[in-house]
Amino acid sequence: MTSVSASNTISGRSAFIELLKWEGVTHLFGNPGTTELPITHALADYPEMRYVLGLQEAIVVAMADGYARASGELVACNVHVAPGLGNAMGSLFTAFNSGTPLIVTAGQQEQGHGLTEPLLYAPLVPIATPVVKWATEVTRLEDLPRIVHRAAKVATTPPTGPVFISLPGDILNAFGAIDLGQATRVDTRVRPSDEGLRALALRLLDAKRPLIIAGHEIVVSDAFAEATQFAETLGGPVYDETVLQGAHFPSEHQAYLGPLSRDQKTVRGRLEPFDTVISLGSDLLRMSVYSEVEPLPPHVSIIQIGLHDWEMGKNYPAEIAVRADIKETLRVLTPLIAELAGAAQSKQAAERIAQFVGRNWTAHRKRRAEAVWAKAAAQPIDCEWLMLTITDLLPKGAIVVDEGLTTAASLAAFLPVRDRYAYFGNVSAAALVGASPPQSASNSHSRIAGSWPCSVTAAPCTRSRRYGPPLITSCR
Repeated sequence: MTSVSASNTISGRSAFIELLKWEGVTHLFGNPGTTELPITHALADYPEMRYVLGLQEAIVVAMADGYARASGELVACNVHVAPGLGNAMGSLFTAFNSGTPLIVTAGQQEQGHGLTEPLLYAPLVPIATPVVKWATEVTRLEDLPRIVHRAAKVATTPPTGPVFISLPGDILNAFGAIDLGQATRVDTRVRPSDEGLRALALRLLDAKRPLIIAGHEIVVSDAFAEATQFAETLGGPVYDETVLQGAHFPSEHQAYLGPLSRDQKTVRGRLEPFDTVISLGSDLLRMSVYSEVEPLPPHVSIIQIGLHDWEMGKNYPAEIAVRADIKETLRVLTPLIAELAGAAQSKQAAERIAQFVGRNWTAHRKRRAEAVWAKAAAQPIDCEWLMLTITDLLPKGAIVVDEGLTTAASLAAFLPVRDRYAYFGNVSAAALVGASPPQSASNSHSRIAGSWPCSVTAAPCTRSRRYGPPLITSCR
């Protein structure tokens, strides 16, 4: 492979760590076994590569997922052969659905040794393939740089997601003169053509009752402020997508109506008053359980903007589908709408939004809180009262990692989201350890996790004492 770097005589294990560094990886999460010992051996020569130990692979991948989502960085994690990869599958499934850029590796038995069916052996690539963007095994030392660089490129190119590399022991322990190559990043921060933007703006202005659905690509694109300005300029109220993955829109904004729900009948009723739905990087109307009720009313048109073209027209036809970065698109679309509409647009937009002030998130929270305070003395503790109390007492800059299914609706009803780092949803409980962006290392952030049973949360709580800011955990 062509590169400006010089050839190096290096071990496979050291080359692997070097390649991760070249790709910008600063944290390696792992639960090492015998087949991963070469990597832990090499780490002694790389103190700048921070190793975060987990004692079970589901926890390892979930912590890596949390750190990657909070920091926006590419992260690596290493699990132990076939059973370890099996342990990790649930968390890997979550990372895949959340689009988290991860390089997941597993130590594998030496090539040829697998033929004898040693303890814990199974082919790893077929196990990982259903829940990653790309999976492969290294069979030659000289291929290691190409594979790691390709894996990083695939993981970080939208739609982002985890990748998997199987690392046989003989590759990690081999020495050779190999070219380490260089990193590649694909710039996908694109916007529509001028003609496409104008057509989109005119169509939006033609909508009499527009509604915006805020999706996870707003977080990935760092378009929190741009989405807010777009809603204000268009005059469109905002619902969150059906599966809350992150902080998509400021909940105290007068245009914000709350989460859309995953109940088909409820969603249909909420969409009924509108004639046009604008999906900003959302997983449009994704539901959980079957219903005979279609969530989309037949008179509602759909406009989709985002980089996940698989989602466009997937279940419901889109009148306009634009494959583009949310932030870059809104940066030019919002002022174009204002320009084409003229001076009257600002007043009309404000009047549209004002119609929802009495039933937006803020108004709903106030009414619901008044009812919940009456349950303060209830025994056992009322879930809604607990969530209201916690959200009222959270310190400034708190990060909420939500995986508590039974309290999720109450939390969303009471938690004021004010920035893109405030909330992380659709995650494993262990992700709470990683869900602190690098700038929070001073312990200025606290975290709360609503989790599965406490047995799942115990291990990440232990890690949090060592690595993370203060933590509040609620179990169900």
